[in-house]
Amino acid sequence: MGEERSGPESEALARFLERGEPAILTTLARVEGSAPRTEGTTMLVSPTGLHGTIGGGYAEFETIAQARAMLAAGETTGQRLLILGPDSGQCCGGRLTVDFHRLTPGLVARLRDAARAADRQMRHVMLFGAGHVGKALAGALSPLPFDISVVETRGEELDGLPARARPVLSALPESEIARLAPGSAVVILTHDHALDFLIGREALNRDDLAYVGMIGSKTKRARFAGFWTREGGDPARLQRLVLPIGGSEVKDKRPAVIAALVAAELLKIRF
Repeated sequence: MGEERSGPESEALARFLERGEPAILTTLARVEGSAPRTEGTTMLVSPTGLHGTIGGGYAEFETIAQARAMLAAGETTGQRLLILGPDSGQCCGGRLTVDFHRLTPGLVARLRDAARAADRQMRHVMLFGAGHVGKALAGALSPLPFDISVVETRGEELDGLPARARPVLSALPESEIARLAPGSAVVILTHDHALDFLIGREALNRDDLAYVGMIGSKTKRARFAGFWTREGGDPARLQRLVLPIGGSEVKDKRPAVIAALVAAELLKIRF
């Protein structure tokens, strides 16, 4: 198994705690009516920093102000009712009960456990290919709630990946498909169409992957369909292949644009 990798939730919390400032944990203890966030949402407030958000706007501004006033006064707990109505320049109509607790070692431990749990729930996305689009997609996914790995046959192409993207050097990339957990996503964008087809075949032969996408065109899809048929593939499984990735409405083919569009597709399966 190996050491558990930290994810974006744990890393962001760690960066906040490393500041070493006293802080107030604010929690939406009760939410009634329309509101920007749900019950249980938390935000940490220190004299100079923030971690998380309870939705922005009036409610967050007032919450931050009260938390910092508590820190200045040495107070440890509190509660406030915020009404998101016309009197506060809001139209949601919701009512928020916000709890305030000065951060303690016990609360820090709970927050770390919650962050690790959130990281474990991240969907794994395996990218095949670390060319221009592969690197752009790894970068686009890095701030999002995904566990990312990038598979390449060329070791030098794995240089320069974002810190959160795990490099995998493999002489037989298609063999990596068997190691994926159910519910994972596969995005195929290697430098070799034949290799794309081999990886695609292995991915479509599994019926428990959440997403199988391949970079290319309608012509490439037709060629893959011919390969799939010759290999005895089930026509119904072919319908699960997203090719081209990123949809067809936006015609811009720059790597960063393709990456943004594919990230949006993956977010749809994530949520």
